[in-house]
Amino acid sequence: MERLGIGIGWRPEIADTVERLPGIDWVEAVAENICPGHIPESLLRLRARGTKVIPHGVSLGLGGADRPDADRLADLAARVEALGAPLVTEHIAFVRAGGPLTASPRLEAGHLLPVPRTWEALRVLCENVRIAQGSLPVPLALENIAALINWPGEEMTEGQFLAELVERTGVRLLIDVANLHTNHVNRGEDPAAALDELPVEAIAYVHVAGGMEKDGVWHDTHGHPVTRPILDILAELRSRTDPPGVLLERDENFPPHEELAAELTEIRTTLTAHRSQPTTGETQRPGATDREGTALLPAPPAAPRTARNPGSGSRLREEAGQGANATTADTRTRVALTQTALLSALVAGTPAPEGFDSTRLRVQSRALAGKRADVVAKVAPELAEILGDGYRPAFLAYARSLPMSDGYRRDALDFAERLLVTDPPSDAAVRRRLTHWWQDHSGPRPTRRATRIVRAARAAITRETKRRETKRKGTKRKGTK
Repeated sequence: MERLGIGIGWRPEIADTVERLPGIDWVEAVAENICPGHIPESLLRLRARGTKVIPHGVSLGLGGADRPDADRLADLAARVEALGAPLVTEHIAFVRAGGPLTASPRLEAGHLLPVPRTWEALRVLCENVRIAQGSLPVPLALENIAALINWPGEEMTEGQFLAELVERTGVRLLIDVANLHTNHVNRGEDPAAALDELPVEAIAYVHVAGGMEKDGVWHDTHGHPVTRPILDILAELRSRTDPPGVLLERDENFPPHEELAAELTEIRTTLTAHRSQPTTGETQRPGATDREGTALLPAPPAAPRTARNPGSGSRLREEAGQGANATTADTRTRVALTQTALLSALVAGTPAPEGFDSTRLRVQSRALAGKRADVVAKVAPELAEILGDGYRPAFLAYARSLPMSDGYRRDALDFAERLLVTDPPSDAAVRRRLTHWWQDHSGPRPTRRATRIVRAARAAITRETKRRETKRKGTKRKGTK
């Protein structure tokens, strides 16, 4: 597997910093933020000096019930070729639900949601991965995700699920040690056990990122420093294998150049201090001892090997059922129904599906709404500027009543439209600016719809003007008396 070395997530906000950081062998860029015909100058300069650029996708939703969208795959392939990337990465997650399989409205999560670790969900995921692999010009690696919630009735651990995925598809793995920590705090899963079950030879590279704990829940923010527990998991992984690449991720609250450099140094130190030492031709494993019998590395807790053992009861039952690799329309429909019920509870306020922790669902729902507000404020910063302090409460109220269905840019337009029609701001100047913003960004729209929205905004402005005029005249009459 190709050696990558030490890398960092490239983001436009820290492009200059990334170029100046010493010892950066490669960078990763969010694929959806790259236009093949307009590669950012910073990335072009990095490529010119030999720095590899890996596109990292976030919108395929390979864990969803639907087959991968051909246009999304074609777009991702175009980005791969434009960047000259040696591989491309995505996530083991679903990001949308509903639609034809469930005869219900399409819902967008705006976030990576966990796939149930069941044999049925695995079959759907594997078929989707094979479709993606056949459409991409370079190898594909998939990332384990962080989660706040547990699916009821899961049949495998995370390590077992990933091992089965690799065995059936040959896909590579992008292991995020921060996500392993998140799942340890939020779902009680043992990172060492997960690492023990992984086919470490399939690892393409590793993510390291920061987060924060609030009210007993770990939030994988990518906006805080990397903590010691996350570095400890990196050390656990390094004691088992020498990963081809390790990358520091940071998506917001970007620190100064010196702090990023210090975090990269800490990652390098962790990798050097905990590397496995070959003994009589073999790689040292956790629990090994030196010649005097002193433990070199702590032994992790024993982990079940169910999914890796072809003779296990659960594997035999699965193989005796619909088959390890076959999917049917009924299989996809069942997966679609469960994912749609969960996503609807998270973004549309429907009841929690049976078996889920309703408290955790509320935490996840609030997190999704907050992220949605933050991302819309980034893709349409004028809205946050126009509405000022009123932006966030207004958007959260909108999000509770209207789930996202077509991405964040459409969401920004729908938010402005909804505000103008149903709850226009009381300040006339704010209403005018919001109306003009909507008109400028809505593009070609059906005449009646556009006219209705503009008329609604103008009517609100007229009502406010008349109210002020009436108040002014009333004050004047009182002064005359």
